[in-house]
Amino acid sequence: MQVTRVQLKNWKNFQDVDVSLNSRMFLLGVNAAGKSNFLDVFRFMRDVVEYGAAKAVASRGGMSRLRCLYARQEPDIRLMFTIDDIWKYELELTTDKATVTIKREVVKKNEETLLNRPDELDLSDPQRKTQTALEQVSANQKFREIADFFRSIEYRHILPQVVRDPLGFSAAPVENDPYGRDIVRQIWNTSQRTRIVRLKRINEALRLAVPSLSELNVDMDKSSGQPHLKAKFQHWRPNGAIQDEASFSDGTLRLIGLLWMLMDKGGPLLLEEPELSLNEEIVSRLPSMFAQVTRGKTMRQLLVSTHSHALLKDVGIQPEEVLHLAPTQNGTIVTPPSREATKLMEQGLSAADAVLPELWSDDIEQLFQLEL
Repeated sequence: MQVTRVQLKNWKNFQDVDVSLNSRMFLLGVNAAGKSNFLDVFRFMRDVVEYGAAKAVASRGGMSRLRCLYARQEPDIRLMFTIDDIWKYELELTTDKATVTIKREVVKKNEETLLNRPDELDLSDPQRKTQTALEQVSANQKFREIADFFRSIEYRHILPQVVRDPLGFSAAPVENDPYGRDIVRQIWNTSQRTRIVRLKRINEALRLAVPSLSELNVDMDKSSGQPHLKAKFQHWRPNGAIQDEASFSDGTLRLIGLLWMLMDKGGPLLLEEPELSLNEEIVSRLPSMFAQVTRGKTMRQLLVSTHSHALLKDVGIQPEEVLHLAPTQNGTIVTPPSREATKLMEQGLSAADAVLPELWSDDIEQLFQLEL
């Protein structure tokens, strides 16, 4: 399953967004354009299903932090998702005496309405409007398929520092941490057969990307109960030396984490700037890897935010796989590439050459003329 259309009203940077999505999407925009906030709407829906609407809102600082600053007279937030061009889910949130309230919730399948709130029960018991039907097992039976779909959404932005020292960032164990605190434990907890196959494939990639490392594996430190990545580091001694993740470079850790995630099965995968710490040759190959994921056995939808020229120079990236986020005085607008950029891409130019130049204003050169 995948989201084929998303519509946002009054969500963070965005006053009004209505865009179609493909199985592989690249989000482009200047700093603070709202790429992370666009991805966060998908994380938000996952949290609604997992923890409830009230907690999903509270964890983001409340409704005042979610409302678009540019929408002066619009107090409510409205989110609409089309899934596989079959399902439609709409959620409108408001506040009633500082309480997050469900103003509207609609579910349709093939245009047949399965849920339309508020209903008579909501009107007779206003307390019901503090919860979505989506988050309630007793209420989502007819459309649990989309509840499970939203729950399957994953956001990943691996931070090498927390992979090296997860306990230093959180003494308590964590699960499904988007920044990688538990990724080594995830690898360890994977069934041995699957783990061996995946690590073999990662070893093959590392042999090309990081020639000094080989024999990547994961091992449990019985004294601490903490699993560790282990690999042979080739140096001046003939047999090399065994190192763990504490000695791996930032790029090595991010590459291992990225490759592992791409081999995972699941719902939509949200990747934020996957190019960080990786050399350009590796980055340039990421789009083809992403394409394999969206068409292969895992069949995952990928939404990728990026600033990377090297990543976007892949001529296989099509205009319909690119979204341009542009800040304006009335909030960020989200559009496909311009007609001119689309024409250039259809003629064989890459998104790096056709779209990236449109992101920067003519005043960008002034930044480099400042006296420091």
